[in-house]
Amino acid sequence: MATKIQMPKLGLTMTEGTITEWVAAPGQVVTKGSVIMTIETDKVQEEVEADGDGILFHSAEAGDTLEPGEIAGWLLAEGESPPDGGELIVAASSQPEEVVSLQEPQEDHTPISHTETEDVEAAPPVTATAAVGRILSSPNARRVAAELGTDISTVAGSGPGGRITSEDVEASPPVTAPLVPPVLDEAKVEERRLVPFAARIAAERLGVAVAEVIGTGPEGRVSRQDIYNYARSTGSKKIPASSSPSQKVEGERIPIKGMRGIIAERMHSSLQEMAQLTLTMDVEMDRTIALREQLKDIGAEELGAVPGYTDFVIAAVAQALREHPGANSQVDGNDIVLLEQINIGMAVAVPDGLVVPVIHGTDFLGLPEIAQETTRLATAAREKKLSLAEMEGGTFSVTALGMFGVDAFTPVINPPNAGILGVGRIRDDVRWEGEQPVRVKRMMISLTWDHRVLDGAPAAEFAATIKNLLEQPLRLLG
Repeated sequence: MATKIQMPKLGLTMTEGTITEWVAAPGQVVTKGSVIMTIETDKVQEEVEADGDGILFHSAEAGDTLEPGEIAGWLLAEGESPPDGGELIVAASSQPEEVVSLQEPQEDHTPISHTETEDVEAAPPVTATAAVGRILSSPNARRVAAELGTDISTVAGSGPGGRITSEDVEASPPVTAPLVPPVLDEAKVEERRLVPFAARIAAERLGVAVAEVIGTGPEGRVSRQDIYNYARSTGSKKIPASSSPSQKVEGERIPIKGMRGIIAERMHSSLQEMAQLTLTMDVEMDRTIALREQLKDIGAEELGAVPGYTDFVIAAVAQALREHPGANSQVDGNDIVLLEQINIGMAVAVPDGLVVPVIHGTDFLGLPEIAQETTRLATAAREKKLSLAEMEGGTFSVTALGMFGVDAFTPVINPPNAGILGVGRIRDDVRWEGEQPVRVKRMMISLTWDHRVLDGAPAAEFAATIKNLLEQPLRLLG
């Protein structure tokens, strides 16, 4: 019986994922637990493993974006056809390093070498084929074969079970005769090429006949936006509000998709669903600067990590949330839920967007421990090595733009949190003591909060607590 391969749901906030690579080729026999594809969400990259044994069939292609639960492919039994009417196409050049047959091999194809006996004639070349007729070869061997123009099916394999290695390919003369391609249904192949999976799904949901849609992509390729535009023009069904019609404005176009698309959708949704307000407050940072200099003198070897200014802010926010539990809450239906844990998310800019890894149990960590954790998470975020657990469970967020010379800004709440704190630059300023001006260092914090949860006065008191802790930073060392 065919087994679905679905886009997994990685966390409560995931709305879609993109197939970045099919690790296993179509027609490959895979086993339970083996990695078959990699996917990317707005937060993480993950490997997807097979739920069982079977022959792999791709319903979606690399680059397609699917919602959680949508079918990316199937695992089929021997001789079984895909339930969605597709055709199982097996390309010999894209077979895995090792194929496990669904049937037991009837004989041992391992060639006999001259080193085993001098009296036995050299065995004829062995074609590395599994019981189901698939070529056993390493990925490097297939690459070398393609570079040399060698028909890999004619190469004698010297590896385990007759598997072809790159050395076998290099020792074999190239074959100039062209490979015979598999017999394909040209109409189906052309349709899959010109109508990608995401467009087919959109057409199915909106009741649109794909054949009636004129594609605007290269060579007439039909995009999901083409489907939406056609449905809108014919009044087929209600079109999602986010799919606004194109005005055909001239200029370079960057599709709003992937991480950028999900960020755009969430930020727009956040502003629509919450009553967000922002207040700003100046913080004198002279004592924090002096304390950080002392910690730098002690050094990272003894401390584990020297805290940065954002680490001081995160530590202050964690203590302030203890005193103001209303800021550490979220709306659930008609209820305001005061959250038991304090897990602060830290916004990290990455080349293609923004991610918010979470420092779990922030209020139980000392300042050096917070510094170690933020350094680790920021590095993992930029290298795209964050795990799902490191992205989930945030109860409040901190984001900083001071390093770009920004004094104050209006951060947008990361749902389902009820607040977020923006951190500006540390600047030179003046404090008056009587008639005497005194030079000081100041930093502006910007608190955005959900007015459904907190009124203005409690929000200002929460911000004032953060300010007081930063102006008396020894309290953050306790």
